[in-house]
Amino acid sequence: MGRIVTQLGITLAAGLLLVTAGGCARVDAPAGEVPAPVALPEKLEESTAADSAESDDPGQPSATPAAVESMGAAPRASASASASPSASAKPSPKPKRTSTAPRAVPKPPTETKVPPPPPKPAPSSCKPSYQGEQASRAEVKAALADAAGRVYWPTSAPDIRIPLNLVKATAWQESGWQSNIVACDGGIGLMQVMPDTATWMNQRFGQSYDVWDYRDNAYLGGTYLAWLTKYIGDMYFDSDYRLDASLCTSGVLDSCLLNAVISAYNYGHGAVAREGQPLAIPNPSYVRNVRALMTECVCLGY
Repeated sequence: MGRIVTQLGITLAAGLLLVTAGGCARVDAPAGEVPAPVALPEKLEESTAADSAESDDPGQPSATPAAVESMGAAPRASASASASPSASAKPSPKPKRTSTAPRAVPKPPTETKVPPPPPKPAPSSCKPSYQGEQASRAEVKAALADAAGRVYWPTSAPDIRIPLNLVKATAWQESGWQSNIVACDGGIGLMQVMPDTATWMNQRFGQSYDVWDYRDNAYLGGTYLAWLTKYIGDMYFDSDYRLDASLCTSGVLDSCLLNAVISAYNYGHGAVAREGQPLAIPNPSYVRNVRALMTECVCLGY
C-alpha cells in the first residue's frame, strides 16, 4: 500500500512539473524561436520629371523679336498627398518637390571646378570679324538639333535635357546663326564660345570638340547649358532640372531655372549662382530676348 501511494505521488508530481514547464516555455522562450525581423526596402529616391559654351558676349541677332512675351504663367500649387500609415511593410516614397521657386539659401555647389570668368566687355565701337566659310542654314539647323538631342550627364543626371527651342534661340541671340563670326571679346561661332571655356569643358567632360567647327561649336554650347543646368539646379532647385517655361512666374525673372540658365550663359555662373545668396538675374534684357526668341524667332521655322 505504501508503495502504491508513493508511486501515485511521484506520478502527480511529474504531471505538475510538466504543466509548470510548459507555461514557462511560452513566457521565456529562447531568442531563436522568435521570427527574425523582415528587412524593409530602402526608401525610394525622389523622382524628377524630365519634360523636355559659356558665352560672355550677348551678341546681337540679325533680327529682333517683334515683342517680348510674358515670362510664363505662375506655377500651380500641387496638392500634397495626405500621409496615412500603410498596412504593408513598404515605406512611402519621398514626397516630390512642391515648390518650383528657388531656394532662398542655396545648397553648396556640387561642382568644385568651374569655368573661367568671363572677359571684360569689348568696346562698343568694335565690329566682329569673320573666319572661314559660313555653314548653310540647313547645316546649322541639323547641328543645333543634334546638340539638343544629346544626354550630357548620362550617369549623375540623365534627366537633364536642353530644349531645342532654347538652343536655337540662344544661337540666334548670340550670332544670328552665323557659324564663322568672331566677336570682339573673342566669342567664336554659332554659340559664341570663348576659347578658354571650350578648353575647360573639353577637360571637364573628356571631349575634344573643336570650337571652330560649327557642329562642335553647337555641342560646346549645349554642354555649357547642361553644365549650368546641373550647377544651378543643384544649388537652388533641389536637383529639379526642368527647363520648363511653365514653371516661371510671370514678371519674376528669378523664379525659375530656365531664366537662371539663360542669364548665366551670357554673364557667367558666378554672377547668377552665388554661395549663400539668393538667385540673381543681372541681365534681364538678355533673358527676355532669349525667352521671346524661344517662341517668336524666325529661326524656329527653318
